[in-house]
Amino acid sequence: MLLSDEALADQKIRIWTSEKVDYLIMQKAILGVSCSCDDALFPYGMKFGKTLSVRKWRSSFSPEGCLDIGRTLGRIYRGGIHPTIRGEVWEFLLGCFDPKSTYEERKEIRLTRREEYVRLKELCTCMFPLVGSGKFITAPVITADGSPTQDPIVLLEANPEKLMTPTAQATGLDVVRTDRTLVFYEKPENLAKLWDVLSVYAWFDKDVGYGQGMSDLCSPMIMLLEDEAAAFWCFERLMRRLRGNFKCIGSTVGVESQLCNLANVIQVVDPKLHKHLEHVGGGDYLFAFRMLMVLFRREVSFGDSLYLWEMMWALEYDPDLYTLYEESDSDRPEDSKGKPKSSRQCGKYEREYLKSGAKNGEPLPISVFLVASVLKDKSVKLLTESKGLDDVVKILNDTSGHLDARKACAGAMKLHKKYLKKVHVTPWMSLCEEGEAILMTAALKSEDYELVLTGFIDTVLESI
Repeated sequence: MLLSDEALADQKIRIWTSEKVDYLIMQKAILGVSCSCDDALFPYGMKFGKTLSVRKWRSSFSPEGCLDIGRTLGRIYRGGIHPTIRGEVWEFLLGCFDPKSTYEERKEIRLTRREEYVRLKELCTCMFPLVGSGKFITAPVITADGSPTQDPIVLLEANPEKLMTPTAQATGLDVVRTDRTLVFYEKPENLAKLWDVLSVYAWFDKDVGYGQGMSDLCSPMIMLLEDEAAAFWCFERLMRRLRGNFKCIGSTVGVESQLCNLANVIQVVDPKLHKHLEHVGGGDYLFAFRMLMVLFRREVSFGDSLYLWEMMWALEYDPDLYTLYEESDSDRPEDSKGKPKSSRQCGKYEREYLKSGAKNGEPLPISVFLVASVLKDKSVKLLTESKGLDDVVKILNDTSGHLDARKACAGAMKLHKKYLKKVHVTPWMSLCEEGEAILMTAALKSEDYELVLTGFIDTVLESI
């Protein structure tokens, strides 16, 4: 008896499900978590019908391989991504591939990037032979005065004639501390893979190099993407968003600009809380440093942090992301510059920004509003219980491991909308009120309305 197309498709899904249950249980075992089949299929609180499933993901591609990403963003925001396709979806969300590209085009891009990664790794290996050897180093290879170490243990691990900067040691120390409770990193080869990717990135982006916290951002890429080159380029795309946080200029760290943005947001959406934080010595918002640097990796569990990240990226997704990364402004065709985006292909956060009509500068990252959402959620406690900066830190530390990712994202969206409304609407409301006051004054003084109004309009136009 021949089966219909729908029956065949359903049979394939059932076969796929039975095969993948074992895979998913294995994945959770990697994380060091025991689970049932149901837990494996829908981990971390994901619910059937809301998660971006394999079937929904596959059906979003055309026969040639072009992706209608607008069909997937809502699903990701509501319920995250099915674990078996998470790495693949992340590559699109982070701008590794253009959704309009075909299967063949992406195959070529992968091949080119793999070759480029091999070249970068070989250059790195010339400087420090341990890169790519399956080993890594945690001891200092250079002494305080800059001369090669004579420590016999270190000399066994590294070639003293080809020494890298102290970055090698700093990276190694962070690698052994990163996600150390996960079974995945009990294998030395996985630790070495993480160290290799971070070392190559430090060589690749010399302006930033390696900074503490990068290992927390890179670790999920290593676990989700088996191909080391794919993991590297996925991490490199993530760092395009975050490298400014790690860049040091003189005595200042890049993340300080985001802390200033956070202060501005709180001042707009909750002036009372901002004033109180200033009063207790937290006006510089340094207590939020860690949240912004490693994207809440300490505030939620490993699994929930993946869920939070993909929700953030889906919300602020820009369909021009790949083009912006791959082409400089001068290389882009003139007719593509300023071309309106399809709002359907944009994330909800990006759509709100476009709808606001804001034109000055880049939109603030959603991570700033996520931190603002956490502060807003704790505002009553902060206002009543914090008498000093230590109290603020203690109250926020209580959030660690208990942050509701879905609730935090929803709160961030509300604050973002409120912020845009106040920032972009209030000035015009003020102008209207000012104009009304001017006309009333003119009436009292029996002045020419038309002449006064024309003068006011000219003043407004000059200020724009």
